[in-house]
Amino acid sequence: MGIEYMSFSLSMLYGYLQLPWWGYVLVALALTHVTIVTVTLFLHRCQAHRALDMHPLVQHFFRFWLWLTTGMVTKEWVAIHRKHHAKCETPEDPHSPHVYGIGKVMLEGAELYRAESLRPETMEAYGHGTPDDWLERHLYSRHNFMGVTLMAFIDAALFGVYGIVIWAVQMLWIPFWAAGVINGLGHYRGYRNYETTDGSTNVSPIGIIVGGEEMHNNHHAFPSSAKFSMRRWEFDIGWMYIRLLQAFGLALVKKVAPRPVIVADKDKLDAETARAVVVGRLHLMANYARQVMLPVLREELHKADDSCRRLLKRGRRALVREESRMDERTRARLADALESCESLNTVYQFRLRLQALWSRTQATDKLLGSLQEWCTQAEASGIRALQDFARELRGYSLGKTVVSGRV
Repeated sequence: MGIEYMSFSLSMLYGYLQLPWWGYVLVALALTHVTIVTVTLFLHRCQAHRALDMHPLVQHFFRFWLWLTTGMVTKEWVAIHRKHHAKCETPEDPHSPHVYGIGKVMLEGAELYRAESLRPETMEAYGHGTPDDWLERHLYSRHNFMGVTLMAFIDAALFGVYGIVIWAVQMLWIPFWAAGVINGLGHYRGYRNYETTDGSTNVSPIGIIVGGEEMHNNHHAFPSSAKFSMRRWEFDIGWMYIRLLQAFGLALVKKVAPRPVIVADKDKLDAETARAVVVGRLHLMANYARQVMLPVLREELHKADDSCRRLLKRGRRALVREESRMDERTRARLADALESCESLNTVYQFRLRLQALWSRTQATDKLLGSLQEWCTQAEASGIRALQDFARELRGYSLGKTVVSGRV
């Protein structure tokens, strides 16, 4: 009897599944990883941006898992995220580090989320199209904290005192990585593939931990894309899971980011060129920075004296930065760099003129005429990198933008 009581007591203390220390670590990582996958695939890419559809059984699993491990309500998360995109880096942005400060968003991101979720006007304006069935109304939304309580009992029953630690890690995982790191660092520090008008950045390499969400600048450049990775060395583990679901007929990808391609033997501007330039404008400007601005800058740095070289180095980042994101200090550094170098100023002015082509509404024939004029003048500039880019621009066409699948 004593042995049986002792055995029962040990099972209560250590749980029914007794593992080595690294086993508990693996369990915690596995459970939190499923939660991250649920957030990025279901809440973010499927519900908020409609980038893909998923089989009802898959969606129901994700909804149940959110209820069980986070207590987050689909409509609230979707509404807050959509508002973030619509009001990004303004006082109405629910969690911009440029408004609230990086410390507050990193440490109190979950509190900012909860405060915004209590605004009925946000829910009404941005929460449309989310699940509204019996389960959502009577369980997931009404009793959203019941799930995490149930998860605590499950963890404790399976792993004992270690299960309580695992549960605590589960509860902190999304507030830290999503509300803190992605919403905070993802708009504060990191590299940028595209000069969007917001402060979004890519904070790689933590993709396995946050499911591909670390490529935040890529996402803000192409919000409706189901795939977040853009460069060859970037890895979006969320996209890998989408492709696996697709292979089993459980997902349908509706859209991926348009990527312009260069048709080698095409030397005449046409309607396809105009469409590729407008739709792929962020790719185009990224290419312009790499193929024109930076090569000209390197050439001028090589020729410049010490005083001029200092001005050029100080203005280097501003040369490719979106103008709306410059402060007065950055603008002053840019002005000094451009004033010190005529060729750099020339390619910068061509950059502004190219951006202006799609910032105003134009009929296709007028846009083609403007593009032709830009290319003609660029080819006559005498600047090799600019001339090569103008000739390449004539071959722009749109690549494949939709990945087929089943649901």
